[in-house]
Amino acid sequence: MEGRDGDGDGADGPGEDGDGKGRPKGKPRSFWKELPLLIGIALVLALLIKTFLVQAFSIPSNSMNNTLLRGDRVLVDKLTPWFGSEPERGEVVVFHDPGGWLKEAPESDSGPVIEGIQKALSFIGLMPSAEEKDLIKRVIAVGGDTVECQKGGPVKVNGKALDEPYIQSGDTPCDDRPFGPVKIPDDRLWVMGDNRDDSLDSRYHQNIEQGTVPVDEVVGRAIVVAWPIDRWSTLSVPGTFDQPGLSAAAAVGPSALGLAGALPIVLWRRARMTRKATARQES
Repeated sequence: MEGRDGDGDGADGPGEDGDGKGRPKGKPRSFWKELPLLIGIALVLALLIKTFLVQAFSIPSNSMNNTLLRGDRVLVDKLTPWFGSEPERGEVVVFHDPGGWLKEAPESDSGPVIEGIQKALSFIGLMPSAEEKDLIKRVIAVGGDTVECQKGGPVKVNGKALDEPYIQSGDTPCDDRPFGPVKIPDDRLWVMGDNRDDSLDSRYHQNIEQGTVPVDEVVGRAIVVAWPIDRWSTLSVPGTFDQPGLSAAAAVGPSALGLAGALPIVLWRRARMTRKATARQES
């Protein structure tokens, strides 16, 4: 019995693990054995980031020149919509084709291997998808706003003219396609490209829901130009959208406040005149 116990100690002694393979306890696994686990964790994290946080998108056309150029890669914030945040005026947003805005995508001739790699990388958010029908434009007006632009004039939102330094140099605000006034329905957006002379935006699709885009179709807000490196920049909201009175609610606000302030004065004067008339009658 003792000999067997001794043999057992020798086969499973303190310097070896219990699998009988002679690997010392505490010795880390080889890199190649750990690699599949690391790749799996990385893929799960990338998929979660794509789904809930940020996703890369490629600019497919010239419609946002010079803010965004064809081939630029932008990072899109997908987190804030999960908390109920909706697109605001001036933001550059990515949205799904609301119907009829994009033509059928041309068939790819890159080969099955390259296509497979692209699909795999786009699935986890490391590469823009070649199949998703998404567009990128700037939000000009939101639900409740009235937007218009006459030839030779600026774009107006709720009667306020927009100073638009972001549109491509040499372009006019809307001379190629004047429009409006258009009342934007709730939960919809009016969007336009910064390259006004080469952007098939809301102006050109007014036969479909007045050219507006459903808020539910918005993927997220483009926040950063990430590639190429020499074009790295953030995509902030231009100051023209912060001007007083631009909001439809704010435009009505002063009138409502004036009415509320005037009402007590009117009632006081009416009561005073009534008292005077009563006093004259009694005298």
